[in-house]
Amino acid sequence: MKVNVYTVSQINGYIKRIFENDVFLNDLYIEGEISNFKYHTSGHLYFSLKDETGSIDCVMFRSYVQSLKFEPGNGESVLAGGRVSLYEKTGKYQLYVNYMQPAGKGALYIAFEKLKAKLEAEGLFLPEYKKPIPEYPKTVAVVTSPTGAAVRDIINVAGRRNPSVKLVIIPVLVQGENAAADIARGIALANEWGGADTIIVGRGGGSMEDLWAFNEEIVARAIFDSKIPVISAVGHEVDFTIADFVSDFRAPTPSAAAELAVPAAQPFEMRYKNAFKRIQTALDSRTASLEMRFRHAFLTRKLQRPLDDIFDLQIYVGDKLDKIQNTAERIYEKNAAGLSAAIASIEALSPMNVIKRGYALAYIDGKPVKSVNDAAVGSEISINVKDGIINASVRGITNGSEKAKL
Repeated sequence: MKVNVYTVSQINGYIKRIFENDVFLNDLYIEGEISNFKYHTSGHLYFSLKDETGSIDCVMFRSYVQSLKFEPGNGESVLAGGRVSLYEKTGKYQLYVNYMQPAGKGALYIAFEKLKAKLEAEGLFLPEYKKPIPEYPKTVAVVTSPTGAAVRDIINVAGRRNPSVKLVIIPVLVQGENAAADIARGIALANEWGGADTIIVGRGGGSMEDLWAFNEEIVARAIFDSKIPVISAVGHEVDFTIADFVSDFRAPTPSAAAELAVPAAQPFEMRYKNAFKRIQTALDSRTASLEMRFRHAFLTRKLQRPLDDIFDLQIYVGDKLDKIQNTAERIYEKNAAGLSAAIASIEALSPMNVIKRGYALAYIDGKPVKSVNDAAVGSEISINVKDGIINASVRGITNGSEKAKL
């Protein structure tokens, strides 16, 4: 039976691709207690996140560490955001952290950023989907609370600018658990009626929690699906919501929305001056919105992630250098031991060592004398002893039991 055989690298690469193609694992937040914390000299953080029954290894690269607003350490409960992937060289999976803060803080901000990123990826913020605001509307629908300050401001500004433009108030909840669904219903109702040229959606200022209904996905999709141009008017000028990004135009306040939606009933020349002013206001607002989106895009993981691969290689090269150094040391030690043994063996076999023990070596014409046949009577002979050389002449040779005559 034929079986498929794979290398370790192929399997690790395959598993890593599974991790990276999983939408859930590429953008998630984990809450846990820090353990095994290590601040590496490279500026990276290595640690584990654990709870009562498990733990996961984590790494936070230097570029993200620099943005931390606190100093993490062992035993601290944190909320960490990032992606889960596999380090192919070791086959170990870990959380690559790009955001971290003490646990229990910023949950609404995280939810805001996640939904914003999701809708932006789907194209709901693209300029080509923005519908122009009618210059001379007959009717404007206002989706807001019927008792709030926002609706009074809109009515006052619109009435002062042009009483001939009709305002139709569609009352909805703008705060609380059911507010998002109610706002989406109001937008859909204005579209079903079809009698309005423009829709204003908004409320007065408040905290992030107060404005949260305008950060819900159901409201964003209702604005995007609207066939009638929508002006968002949520909170104050510094407040930004998901509704602002999806709407056809973002007004910094409800009063500004009324000015944008309702043209002033003034002479022809003044109308053009006011139109220029509206355009300038729109450009400023749009510029601020685009600037915010640019800052957000610049800090997203997609632009920062290429550094992650470089840091992975840095870890890999460091591991390889350690292995090379260890291997070189072992080879050196092994060769040094072998050399010492070889020297000892050579010295043991050296003729000079034999001489030192009381023996002598004889040479004739520089050649060692191994047999009586190598010498003749009268030959000049050199005899090496332990402390020098004796030069002599052969006076006789004894071969076996016989004696040579002089």
